[in-house]
Amino acid sequence: MTDGKRTPWVVGVSGASGTPYAASVLRGLLAAGESVDLVVSRASRLTLLDETGIAFRDAHWREDLGEWLARGADSKPGTFTVPDLGDVRYWAAGDLAAGPSSGSYPVKGMLIVPASTACVAGVALGLSKDLLQRTASVTLKERRPLVVAVRETPLNGQTLKHLVALDEAGAVVLPASPAFYAGATHIQDLVDFVAGRVLDAAGVPHRLYRRWEGELGGGAPGGGAPGGARGTSHAPGS
Repeated sequence: MTDGKRTPWVVGVSGASGTPYAASVLRGLLAAGESVDLVVSRASRLTLLDETGIAFRDAHWREDLGEWLARGADSKPGTFTVPDLGDVRYWAAGDLAAGPSSGSYPVKGMLIVPASTACVAGVALGLSKDLLQRTASVTLKERRPLVVAVRETPLNGQTLKHLVALDEAGAVVLPASPAFYAGATHIQDLVDFVAGRVLDAAGVPHRLYRRWEGELGGGAPGGGAPGGARGTSHAPGS
């Protein structure tokens, strides 16, 4: 909050595989007391339906978002307690008159999680074909933080050029590439690592993964925090 005004992070969810990454980032932002504006692309609804079985609906977005955030990376319902969604604002992807489409709308920055190669191309070329791309373009022109968690492999030359263009424009290009030194024992740990790195790039505090402290063996079974990485990530039901 700035001068009593709501100043959210915009979270854009594109159609790439990796909806658990978005859910973990959203839980992390809300746990840190951040306001959130959410934009879910049309393509991402198909991915969300395929990966979780949730049909995300504009008219029932709060109910559907709560169900989504309660699921773990394995899509098991009830893994997490639904966070308070009172400071989440949802904007339809086709609403090009939405608040975040204007540079005068106050936001801290934007996190695109996950980012498809089509989304990357659209933002790099300034196409603004939907609210997600338009908001990303506004974020760049206003010199606000933009984190692009690209989720694709392998990457062709054209996409690599687009990613370089985003980097040169000031965005943080953050491949959804989980690490293993944090002592992952569950798929959720790998998801939380990537989500934690996204929040790191945004400067948002969190406890999603065990950080490197310069000692070898800390990520091995029995090393580091009790329970491995799960000792510092969101425990089921927390």
